[in-house]
Amino acid sequence: MKNIVAGLGEALWDVLPDGRKLGGAPANFAFHAGQFGMDTVAVSALGDDSLGDETCSELDSKGLRHLMPRVPFPTGTVQVTLDKAGVPAYDIKEGVAWDNIPFTPEMESLARGCRAVCFGSLAQRNTVSRDTIHRFLKATPKDCMRIFDINLRQNFYTKEVIQESLRMCNVLKINDEELVIIGRMFGYPGLDMSNKCWLLLGKYNLDLLVLTCGVNGSYVFTHGEMSFFETPRVEVADTVGAGDSFTGSLCAALISGMPVAEAHRLAVDVSAYVCTQNGAMPELPEVLTSRIARKA
Repeated sequence: MKNIVAGLGEALWDVLPDGRKLGGAPANFAFHAGQFGMDTVAVSALGDDSLGDETCSELDSKGLRHLMPRVPFPTGTVQVTLDKAGVPAYDIKEGVAWDNIPFTPEMESLARGCRAVCFGSLAQRNTVSRDTIHRFLKATPKDCMRIFDINLRQNFYTKEVIQESLRMCNVLKINDEELVIIGRMFGYPGLDMSNKCWLLLGKYNLDLLVLTCGVNGSYVFTHGEMSFFETPRVEVADTVGAGDSFTGSLCAALISGMPVAEAHRLAVDVSAYVCTQNGAMPELPEVLTSRIARKA
């Protein structure tokens, strides 16, 4: 196996006001990268329960390959409530399968063939999954794109976990609210947003830093260059999975050799489209997917 794009971490169901939908940032990321022709895999753990069976069936129906061992914990769920603007708030259940992802020989083999992997802070709240994520990342090739989509949720993160993740990644994706938290946590609250981003880029020797600011646009920082695009105005159904679609499409575009600014533009358009749809994994129209020349 080679040129694998993996989403690594939590596998869960978002229990939304209009019903239950499969979610979790890693599967969302992998699903959207896969819509651009990438060889994608969602990596996590499931309970030996009916919801675990349903997860596999749902991923199979979406054509998303998955490596999710069964463990003696329940499959994860999240209670999602939406405000009037469609912005979600999450109640994430603890002691679930994705807190206990085992590092298997199959995972090690997969890691060695990765072209890119996306991980976050949430799945590192438990030491079992944190150790697996670290071992997976260490097994990836040197030129693998290791994306830390920081995803600060509730109180499920520590300074130590974030610092170690920043050392292991070469791409950071963060939103404006998270940047404020990180600035305070790391002791540089006085800097403006862009200076914080330049500082993180240099301090952790990152290749790329993505800053999303909701309706106020998004930025991509690389060494000596910054790309900015406004957020398109669309009729929002909900924003669940929009950030993951941004990351997945950006990753696919960069792997395909697209210039940074062009890849950024595509990611903005994809995430705007996802906001117009219900749920985290809508099928993208060809007008978007055809913008990547499938060279990877």
